[in-house]
Amino acid sequence: MVALTINGEHVKVPGGTSIMDAAKEVHINIPHLCYLEGLEPYGACRVCVVEVEGERRLIPSCIREVSEGMKVHTHSARVRHARRMLIELLLANHPEDCFTCERNQKCELLKLAYEICVGDVRFEGEKPSFELDETSPSIIRDPNKCVLCGRCIRVCHDVQTVRVIGFANRGPETKVVTLLENGLGNVECTNCGQCIHVCPVGAIKERSCVDEVWTALEDPKKHVVVQEAPAIRAALGEELGLPVGTLVAGKMHAALKRLGFDVVFDTNFAADLTIMEEGNELVGRITGKIKKPLPQFTSCSPGWIKFMEHFYPELMENVSTCKSPQQMFGPLSKTYYAEKTGIDPEKVVSVSVMPCTAKKFEAQRAEMTDSGYQDVDYVLTTRELARMIKEAGIDFLTLPDEPAEPLMGMYTGAATIFGATGGVMEAALRTAYKLVTGRELESLDIKPVRGMDGVKTATVDVDGLEVKVAVAHGLGNARKLLNETKAGKSPYHFIEIMACPGGCVGGGGQPYGFDMAARAIRGEVLYKEDKELTLRRSHENPSIKKVYDDFLGKPLGKKSHKLLHTKYTKREMT
Repeated sequence: MVALTINGEHVKVPGGTSIMDAAKEVHINIPHLCYLEGLEPYGACRVCVVEVEGERRLIPSCIREVSEGMKVHTHSARVRHARRMLIELLLANHPEDCFTCERNQKCELLKLAYEICVGDVRFEGEKPSFELDETSPSIIRDPNKCVLCGRCIRVCHDVQTVRVIGFANRGPETKVVTLLENGLGNVECTNCGQCIHVCPVGAIKERSCVDEVWTALEDPKKHVVVQEAPAIRAALGEELGLPVGTLVAGKMHAALKRLGFDVVFDTNFAADLTIMEEGNELVGRITGKIKKPLPQFTSCSPGWIKFMEHFYPELMENVSTCKSPQQMFGPLSKTYYAEKTGIDPEKVVSVSVMPCTAKKFEAQRAEMTDSGYQDVDYVLTTRELARMIKEAGIDFLTLPDEPAEPLMGMYTGAATIFGATGGVMEAALRTAYKLVTGRELESLDIKPVRGMDGVKTATVDVDGLEVKVAVAHGLGNARKLLNETKAGKSPYHFIEIMACPGGCVGGGGQPYGFDMAARAIRGEVLYKEDKELTLRRSHENPSIKKVYDDFLGKPLGKKSHKLLHTKYTKREMT
């Protein structure tokens, strides 16, 4: 242990602790901009500087470790003056579009300027005039707003291990770029959107389709249907004034009806459908009826799929051919639903609300037209839906709980846990056990695959066969399982991979922030709903039985394969 004083208060912390973390022990928060818990400290912005007695220069507290007898002053006159000057210099070069910025009211730079009492910007800097990067179908980058904190680079390099962005140039020309400035849409970017979460300003945002959805809703010739992913119900409330961990499924359905959608369905239905297809595929591989290799990888996360297509195309045959729930719902909305209601499918506009920016990319994939049309027309993020609710003046907190349309809106607990890391695995095992043994799995809570550990493993006894499974969330963690499989050393039958840390509850379209504790709470909300639902196995869903009886025939059948399964493409490396 190391003893020191901070602002006159004595504190003891383990050796190797940073001054910033030591200050938290005595309830002192040191302002910062480039630092973010969970990422390697960088020390670029210098906003977190402190004064250490005996040292001539102010030092960044995020990267300086404590030492025995150190005397630290976190808010001396010298420190306060330096911080204000640093923020003034940033503001001098920053675009003055706060009123119309994507991060209005949620900008860390503006919040910091207020908290450290910047009363005036005494400098007049040269405003940058870099081109926007609009090459991606999911993400837009505005280098003019970038404060060069390096957070996006660190999450892309260290957490996701995709490494498609980095610093270029020097001095006032420094900026974050992709290789040869080709743009995110022309490199190995997986569209995961974690860079959006860590950006403190409005330099990175999702490509919005709010205006297009409003136009469709106001067109009397269009029949607009909507689906919402499992993770939305665990996070939407945060954007609308409710605490983290509030389940809002019923209010969400009610709000969507009041926005003018003709029919409100629920992606949870399609999650149950995914389990029926993916569970049968897994059993087929294990029993040898399907001649494809093990382990079988899940295919629900479009960020992970694009990552695989770039970095691990040799494992393509290991990936389930099942589409994601979003893309299973899409073609059914323009075939099954259109047939049931007698509506011309050409008039059907299929909208999805997703926690994931990569879903925008997925909806535009060339393969996703099996209905004869683009299967999903528009993808809104959680943040975009919240903005629409606010724009429409809907008092979300007072809305009654309302159900989704049962034809493709009824769901089980197995579907709702799709939004948490490990949820797809758990849901699949509940049904796979039934398919193999003819009996129901007694304990539905497979706790070893739950939680926020980067890689989780479990073994499930299925009539004497020990089925080994693994779960990874975050692409850096996924590499560990992928490299093991690539080397022919994987002991697993089934592997779930989610591109985003925490799973879909931490998707790139969720409420801003790289807060793993908040993501864990959202996941617990979904497990709680699962526990409270009467039906907790996908194969028990009456609407799923009906869609097979009335339309699809059987899992892995001819029509199911056409509408619900897909193929993958080896992608170039830049």
